[in-house]
Amino acid sequence: MMSDTATTAGSNDDIRAGAQQAFKNHLEYLSSGRIPEWVDLFTNDGVLEFPYAPKGYPARVAGKKELLEYMSNFPEHFRVRFTDLHFHETVDASLVIAEFKSDGIALATGRPYLQTYISVVETQDGKITRYVDFWNPLAAAESLGSTDEVLSAFSKA
Repeated sequence: MMSDTATTAGSNDDIRAGAQQAFKNHLEYLSSGRIPEWVDLFTNDGVLEFPYAPKGYPARVAGKKELLEYMSNFPEHFRVRFTDLHFHETVDASLVIAEFKSDGIALATGRPYLQTYISVVETQDGKITRYVDFWNPLAAAESLGSTDEVLSAFSKA
């Protein structure tokens, strides 16, 4: 019995490490503009959700094609570095709950892009299946100049 518990704990540690690494890769790829690699962090039917999406902004993006279309303009609009990453302990080793900040600029305006995030990320085998992004769209609007600019930063050209 004790060896089963140790094996399970080791497996949970491996699952947790894989889930957290996927999240760290998400931050690295996004901040360096590596959008195709960012998309590959998701499962084929992976979902990105925005509970605080402003009017006209997608509340949900699903599948690799939509994720690529949605995020492809991000590097043209923002230069960002993510800081202060903190993972919260979860019972489910494949679930990541993270708090972090961004320190960046909107390239079109030169204004600061300062954001505080809370992310809830479900993973399977080290891939993101569902990413719920709790971010403040008003911070992006202030940085870019308007909500319309936020919409164009995250949509096809």
